[in-house]
Amino acid sequence: MGKRIAAFGEVMMRLQAPGYDLLSQANTLSYSFSGTGVNVISALARFGHDGYLVTRLPDNPLGDAATANLRKLGIAQKFVARGGSYIGMYFLENGFGARPSRVTYSNRLESSFNTAPADAYDFADIVGQLDVAHFCGITLAMNDAVRSHMLRFAKAAKARGSLVAFDCNYRPSLWGEGGYEKAKPFYEQMLGLADIVMMNEKDAMYLLGMPTKGTTREEQLEELVPEVARIYGIAAAAGTHRSVNGDNTHSLRGYLYKDGRFHYSDTLTFAVYDRIGAGDAYTSGILHGELSGFEPERTVRYAAAAAMLAHTTVGDTPMAAEREIVRAMTQAAGDVER
Repeated sequence: MGKRIAAFGEVMMRLQAPGYDLLSQANTLSYSFSGTGVNVISALARFGHDGYLVTRLPDNPLGDAATANLRKLGIAQKFVARGGSYIGMYFLENGFGARPSRVTYSNRLESSFNTAPADAYDFADIVGQLDVAHFCGITLAMNDAVRSHMLRFAKAAKARGSLVAFDCNYRPSLWGEGGYEKAKPFYEQMLGLADIVMMNEKDAMYLLGMPTKGTTREEQLEELVPEVARIYGIAAAAGTHRSVNGDNTHSLRGYLYKDGRFHYSDTLTFAVYDRIGAGDAYTSGILHGELSGFEPERTVRYAAAAAMLAHTTVGDTPMAAEREIVRAMTQAAGDVER
């Protein structure tokens, strides 16, 4: 039986240069709407859960277009507030070979979400209708008002007994100079409220300042994540290790730490069509497995397969159905399905 899940986060307008063009070369841009909350919740709705987004959109045609997109993705509108004038935007240039993809933000701090007043959301009413609340470190980086909303929502969810999921998702460009020091107290508050956390050893080392004797990423992970879980009372932690290969393929291995044990997926190697949003696909897989009572080994394999498939479709938002993910867990890519 599906759960009722809401994510707190901004809806972003993605403006993409065609193919592998630079913005300086392109004459046209395609647009879509996304955001961490949009991506995670739409995937979970596709898996059979009731998905909600807690956000604020402008009361104008851009906001109307964004809400239409949310409906198309199966995301309920019940907790979407309207007000303000702007929607946050980012411009995407696809990388190729040695040139990485590049994201340029525009108008984000003036967006309806990031300027929402203190009374924009009725969190007491919202948490009374939820089983799970999802939060992201990207949202935590915005400003003090957004951080206040986020912490109030997380505390209300925790007090009611709802499951709290938090994706660390630290972005240096959003926190600016001295970012780790600025971010640490807010991350510590969210980790103290979270039941399920998306993170890896770098978050523990750089955000939380934890020392390690490990010399490899896996050694560091297995030393630090159990300590983070112990300190903050986290029931489950999950994340990925990624490597970019010389032939432009990527390799990804997922982990899940639960009940004092690490569980790993196989290392998956695949070609990349669009990388943006693949981490959100992995998160949705972990949450679906946890909420559906999967064994940990199945959960981490499911999440890794979901992330792999997200690399194969254009756009931020994961589009794979559960049957496609299950098939990808057991079968190599084949010919056309007929």
